[in-house]
Amino acid sequence: MNELFKSTMDQSSPPARIDFNTPAMVRKRRVRAFKDRLTHWYVAIGGLAVLAAITLIFFYLAYVVAPLFKGASLTAEPALNAAWLQDAGAPLMITIEEQNQIGMRISDKGEVVFFNIEDGAELQRIALPLPAGVSVASIGKDQPGAPLIALGLSNGQVLVFRHSYLTTYPNDRKTITPSVAWPYGEAPLVLDEAGRAVEHVTVSSDGDSLKLAGATGTQLHVISLEQKENMMTGEMTREQTRVELPQMSAAVKAIYIDPRQQWLYVINGRAQADVFSLRDRSLNGRYKLLEDGNAEITASAQLVGGISLIIGNSKGSMSQWFMARDTDGEQRLMRIRDFSLGSAPIAQIKAEQRRKGFIALDASGKLGVFHSTAHRTLLIDKVAEGPGILALSPRANRILIESAGKLLPLTLDNPHPEVSWSSLWGKVWYENYDEPKYIWQSTASNSDFEPKLSLAPLTYGTLKAAFYAMLLAAPLAVAAAIYTAYFMAPGMRRKVKPVIELMEAMPTVILGFFAGLFLAPYLEGHLPGIFSLLLLTPIGILLAGFFWTRLPDSLRLRIPDGWEGAILIPVVLLVGWFSLSMSPHLESWFFAGDMSTWIRDHLGITYDQRNALVVGIAMGFAVIPNIYSIAEDAVFSVPRSLTLGSLALGATPWQTLTRVVILTASPGIFSALMIGMGRAVGETMIVLMATGNTPIMDMNLFEGMRTLAANVAVEMPESEVGGSHYRVLFLAALVLLMFTFVMNTLAELIRQRLRKQYSSL
Repeated sequence: MNELFKSTMDQSSPPARIDFNTPAMVRKRRVRAFKDRLTHWYVAIGGLAVLAAITLIFFYLAYVVAPLFKGASLTAEPALNAAWLQDAGAPLMITIEEQNQIGMRISDKGEVVFFNIEDGAELQRIALPLPAGVSVASIGKDQPGAPLIALGLSNGQVLVFRHSYLTTYPNDRKTITPSVAWPYGEAPLVLDEAGRAVEHVTVSSDGDSLKLAGATGTQLHVISLEQKENMMTGEMTREQTRVELPQMSAAVKAIYIDPRQQWLYVINGRAQADVFSLRDRSLNGRYKLLEDGNAEITASAQLVGGISLIIGNSKGSMSQWFMARDTDGEQRLMRIRDFSLGSAPIAQIKAEQRRKGFIALDASGKLGVFHSTAHRTLLIDKVAEGPGILALSPRANRILIESAGKLLPLTLDNPHPEVSWSSLWGKVWYENYDEPKYIWQSTASNSDFEPKLSLAPLTYGTLKAAFYAMLLAAPLAVAAAIYTAYFMAPGMRRKVKPVIELMEAMPTVILGFFAGLFLAPYLEGHLPGIFSLLLLTPIGILLAGFFWTRLPDSLRLRIPDGWEGAILIPVVLLVGWFSLSMSPHLESWFFAGDMSTWIRDHLGITYDQRNALVVGIAMGFAVIPNIYSIAEDAVFSVPRSLTLGSLALGATPWQTLTRVVILTASPGIFSALMIGMGRAVGETMIVLMATGNTPIMDMNLFEGMRTLAANVAVEMPESEVGGSHYRVLFLAALVLLMFTFVMNTLAELIRQRLRKQYSSL
């Protein structure tokens, strides 16, 4: 038998071997390798495409924003061939109409000449109705943009007229017809009854009321003219009254009336301004305009709106002044900001008609372009051989200078003068404000409005909203993630985690709608209950845990390990019901029945219904799933060997958690917080619908805010494409992008450092 078995074994075949090189296996490996290469390139190209898209977005935003910080440019054109200048008399004033086609020149001969801007040809000459033997002694006008002009005459009278331009289209051809009208009659108004020459004059009209002021030597004359129309007969009646004011002690250099006809500014002497109240007919104060004893005032002008004065001196510098309340609550003329053109005396200042900008010409023929609010010098260039008479078009894109008997036209390109670093990020002293402030107010209902484009309150509001949202979301999300990953039973974790992550699918517009329409008024009516809930919930949880440890083992062991957290659900619900049900009673006992009014009256804190508390709750609810999901994965991914090793060495579960698990998972937890922070910073719909959109800088929990993202969403549809407002909104988007980039970069650096530090655990 042994021989037979041996013979049989010898005759048996060798054991079969697996062939890995069969055509099917080779084909499978090739397909797998192709898929690996395809996936590798797909991921690489996708990642590079994302980086390229972000880079392109950055450069596009920078491309749109860059023109904001570009200065002005000036293009000189050939001098106009105006032969009529030889006998036109000395110029007193030059203006340009809206379409930059017709200019107007007023001379000391009492003639108004309208001429073509393109070639200098005379279009129309009008002799003003001056009394016989009377000459023009001075000229003044209403605030920039107003067509009313006053001529002071040598006999103490003033002629008031208005220039206008009628556009018609005969034979489909655009034609502009200039004209002169006398809204207060062709007869001059008597300003100085003694018949002395009116050396300086100004006028201000608000419709039916006219204020006319002039100076003869050191004596002031002010008259008020009320014009009324009889609705039945159409007859016009005029009532003239004389305003008596204290007289001057020095020679007058210039006179201005503010558009509200409240203040009369008289620049006199070497460098002094006297401000009179036309309502009280009293002297408000005498103000020293220059500190340098060797300098004197050589030019002045009102900015558009008539509130600010620009004062130029013999040293080549200028300053802006307007009325504001001092620390005692009294209105005083205050020096706001300074500008410098050069060293030659300022010869003339001309204000823009639609923005707070102005141009200035000095005695050497150097021209400067400035913007008052932005405190910006946009251009300084030599354009003439000496001083001259300036004209600036209503659109501030055309300049005309009469110097040395020539008309010099220039084209000005100055699209965004109102934007500067200081106006975007610093405190700005705006007109009609008593101190510098951070303000965002891009539009208003009247034409006198000045855009206020400070990004500081929007950035502050963005960080404020994110802070309060993270204040609620971060501790709840991280604590929930740690408990779910470390203490909770696997079966319960499989139910809880998907439910929390499902919250992320909730549209933020729904959350914002809920927060604005329900949560905000509910919180206002239940403030004591909400604060009681915040205080009593942790106390209730601690008490529940304390009583749980005191229960008999026979009862505690009936709950499977890791399911103890379910017991807190009724505890939290009970505490919430108790707190909110007690809210009316607490409000009645401690806050006189209305906590929001009590806060406003006793604490001096403004309460708005849509405030940071509402945003913190609503946006915190939206941010919690992001933080929770990433942090929970980080804690759950801590190697089990580290936990078991720590427990085996005698550490308690709590010590293991705090000294091993959290430290190992800290890079992931930090990443979760940074991603949550980025989500809170970029959130739009919740803050748009639940904050009240008030761009203020106040950390008050009960005040609203406006964020950068919400501001872009609200105002971008209404902005003019290519305008300053439009580009500043793009700048806000660029700030958001840069903030996110910086935060993510810092987060990655810190995460890598934490990973390196705790990788040895």
